[in-house]
Amino acid sequence: MISTISNKLSDKKRITVDEATWLYNHATNDQLSMLATTVKCRFHQQDAATHLIMAIVNYTNVCIAKCDYCAFYRLPGEEGAYLNDFETVCRKIDELLGHGGTLLSFNGGFHPNLRLDDYAKLFSAIHARYPGIAFYELTVAEFMFLCKVSKKSYAEGAAQLAAAGTAWITGGGAEVLEEGFRKRHSPLKYTVEDYYTAQQAILDAGMGSTATMTIGFDETLKERLAHLDRLRKFQDDTDGGLTSFLCWTFKPDNTPIGGEEISTDAYLRWIAICRIFLDNFTHIRASVLTQNNNAMRALTMGADDFDLPTEDEVTQSAGATISHDFGHILDHARDLGLNPKRRAPFSDANQRKR
Repeated sequence: MISTISNKLSDKKRITVDEATWLYNHATNDQLSMLATTVKCRFHQQDAATHLIMAIVNYTNVCIAKCDYCAFYRLPGEEGAYLNDFETVCRKIDELLGHGGTLLSFNGGFHPNLRLDDYAKLFSAIHARYPGIAFYELTVAEFMFLCKVSKKSYAEGAAQLAAAGTAWITGGGAEVLEEGFRKRHSPLKYTVEDYYTAQQAILDAGMGSTATMTIGFDETLKERLAHLDRLRKFQDDTDGGLTSFLCWTFKPDNTPIGGEEISTDAYLRWIAICRIFLDNFTHIRASVLTQNNNAMRALTMGADDFDLPTEDEVTQSAGATISHDFGHILDHARDLGLNPKRRAPFSDANQRKR
């Protein structure tokens, strides 16, 4: 089987879900690394390891989705609930600039009292104050909620945010895009098809978006591969509309679901499967946020890019640790024979196929 799959990849042919299942269950780490590198080299040099410094700023922790894997959210009126004002958000942006950061991603929750108008006003003011920074504003999940509570279609909501200067809405909030998983863990969010309908509206409005995934809950391999299979189809249908794919691991501390974090080895094997299967994505990104120095090993398993994060309360509240000693992380990459290079942010939606 391994030689059959290897020959398919050498001929730039696509593997099936059954073949991906076999690889994850039976291939050695060295074999997965070899196959993933074959696909990586269609797009990049083998030692490619591009990166930038960024922050995920959380403007509110108020959320009514009640996902059982989240340690971050607070219900309205609950002790510890907050909604940051404009100046507080700006102080966080200034902190990122102090670290040499060039990209800021916003992430909050499903706040029942906020509407699209509130976010459009916030983002417009931030763009005016910080014209030199790239912003990823909202996640697809938040965008969907805001459209619904604002009583606007996804097309109308996307048009409003684009008019306010929003260039990117990330694919965050995806976790595992499979209906059984969603019913078990986040039944108040959305269906898989509704998620992709919203993401299509974002792309149609001229904004860029990304693909994400989180693993290490109780999901099955079948559910994981259903996520990849549906995502690959969406990427086909949009002619490569999503810039990158980022996978990270569930951090269980302080969450209702609890449990143990999966091993680094399991994460690395999955990154390789993602690189091999998602043959219509240019960028497969590693998660320093959840894997720290070990994320550099994912760059030998097909990944080509990563962030150096300065903060993210969502994952930190669940046990993630963040180091600002970026040189130490980059040295890990060099020790693995990689060539880490700092890149500029994707600056607008027209570059989303890079």
